[in-house]
Amino acid sequence: MRNIWLITRKEFKSFFNLTIGYVFIVVYLLFTNGLFFYTLFLVNQAEMRNYFSILPWVFLFFVAAITMRLWAEERKQGTLELLLTLPVKDYEVVIGKYLASVLLILMTLVLSLNVPITIALLGNPDFGPIIGSYIGAALLGAAYAAIGSCISSITENQIIAFLLTIFIIAASLLAGWMANIMGSFGPLGHFLSLATHFESITRGVIDSRDIIYYLSVIVFFLLLNNFIVVTRK
Repeated sequence: MRNIWLITRKEFKSFFNLTIGYVFIVVYLLFTNGLFFYTLFLVNQAEMRNYFSILPWVFLFFVAAITMRLWAEERKQGTLELLLTLPVKDYEVVIGKYLASVLLILMTLVLSLNVPITIALLGNPDFGPIIGSYIGAALLGAAYAAIGSCISSITENQIIAFLLTIFIIAASLLAGWMANIMGSFGPLGHFLSLATHFESITRGVIDSRDIIYYLSVIVFFLLLNNFIVVTRK
């Protein structure tokens, strides 16, 4: 655990040393807050349904941007070999890098709490769906990060890692929305969609099946990430 924490701390600090962390947080908050408050006064309702309805697509681009460098940059600079020769296990490096990106996502979500606080001051919102939505957002972001980290490990080109991550996650999101026209494959597309399970949680009901789904996605891509690292090593 100590090695994992050291790697997590190092990677987390690197986000801010390269200003990526600051840019991610500021741009995300400006975009989501601006869009939300614009629609808030249009619909004149104290709720965050519109805020979370676009979150899967907003996270798609932002999380892909912060995970694309996790492994690709190490490969391009030739520091990956040095990192893997240190007295740490491969899985500790994989988990440490992954947790650093998750911490950045969680920090951003915490900073976005000004939205529900503002809504509470303006009206009397139902906090059940809001709390559920934040839990769902954390799980969604963690799943995205696992996918992005895994994709980053297969290439040294950050742009390719960024685009591949967007493609894979977007395919999952679209599978859920296209389930009704997929015929016999509809139920499968509905189940595999990251958005479907997120929408279920945002209703304020925490279903264990949704939690297990996200944890399964995270574990699968972390194992695949570790396999790729070990194989290339």
